[in-house]
Amino acid sequence: MRQKGLGLIIIALMLGMLLASLDQTIVSTALPTIVSDLGGLEQLAWVVTGYMLASTVSTPLWGKLGDQYGRKKLFITAIVIFLIGSALCGLSRNMGELIGFRSIQGLGGGGLMVLAQAIVGDVVSARERGRYQGFFGAVFAVSSIVGPLLGGLFVDHLSWHWVFYVNLPLGAIALAVIAAALPGDDTRTRHRIDYAGVVLLGGATSCLVLITTWGGTTYP
Repeated sequence: MRQKGLGLIIIALMLGMLLASLDQTIVSTALPTIVSDLGGLEQLAWVVTGYMLASTVSTPLWGKLGDQYGRKKLFITAIVIFLIGSALCGLSRNMGELIGFRSIQGLGGGGLMVLAQAIVGDVVSARERGRYQGFFGAVFAVSSIVGPLLGGLFVDHLSWHWVFYVNLPLGAIALAVIAAALPGDDTRTRHRIDYAGVVLLGGATSCLVLITTWGGTTYP
């Protein structure tokens, strides 16, 4: 693959992962404003937990489906789901809707995070993978710092809705670049998906997420 095309793909993949990781932190500074607008203080923790739970549970399934149906198609699907969830979050009229739409957003975010790293393994040589994986690791560090700052900036100068709307133009750019620049994966590896295992793994990871979220706060 030519270096220019590879660079565009890597940037688009990093942008997709940045959006997915950013949405774990960007809402933190906007939560007080969201509660004052939508109400539902007792459900506030689920705005974050719903996203993390859907993202965590869906991650292994995205990886398996990517192996079976092609990672490019699944990555594009994940971006579309994430963008739909982002738009719906911005349009939420009550806390229940926001939590549900955050779960949709997390479903797409889980695919963005796992498939971005898998695609890197497809487009770069084994010798160079470590360097690119380091770039993706830096994305999480950036999102943890920039996320709360951006959330506060949007709340102060625009509205809390823009915490979610900001994903739309950036996600559209990543979608267009991946669709145009990433080669199609015509080779499919047939797998038998262990649905029982997916359910059990989802239940186990859900318990871990809920324990770390509720432990010491909701259930001291």
